[in-house]
Amino acid sequence: MDIKEILATHELWLISETCEGSRAKLTGADLSGADLSGANLRHANLSGAKLIGVNLSGALLYGAKLSTANLTGANLSGADLRGANLFNADLDDADLTGADLSGAYLIGAYLYKVKLTGANLSGANLTEANLLSANLRGANLTGANLTDVNLYGADLTGANLTCTNTTGVNTTEANMTDAIFHPGWKIVAV
Repeated sequence: MDIKEILATHELWLISETCEGSRAKLTGADLSGADLSGANLRHANLSGAKLIGVNLSGALLYGAKLSTANLTGANLSGADLRGANLFNADLDDADLTGADLSGAYLIGAYLYKVKLTGANLSGANLTEANLLSANLRGANLTGANLTDVNLYGADLTGANLTCTNTTGVNTTEANMTDAIFHPGWKIVAV
């Protein structure tokens, strides 16, 4: 079955509220370089998939399973990743500008030089994620869990960090100009 058939069957599964069609199971699939912009992959299983350089701009990935997926250099700008499972996913150099990752599970994710400008990460769990040199300008991190996150050299200019758990976070050389914090609260670099 080709990707278009899988997406059509998945769409039917979603529309029929799981009575017809079938959930997209793309575990371990190699879709590198594919154009899946605007695709409806809500609740799809893409665990371990190879999605290097894939175009998922504007895609619906709400509740999708992307644990251990390789999304290096992928375009996820404006994508809906609310509640998605990105445990140990590789998003190095990916573009998530304006993406909605609220409530997403990003524990141990690799986000080196990722673009999260204006992204919504409210309530996301980024425990032990590596955001080395990431661009988080204007990102909403309200209530996010940043326990033991590496933000070395990251740009958090204008980011909202209200009510964020920052236990053990590394902010060495991070730019926090105009970042918004809970009143009377500071991040201490480790």
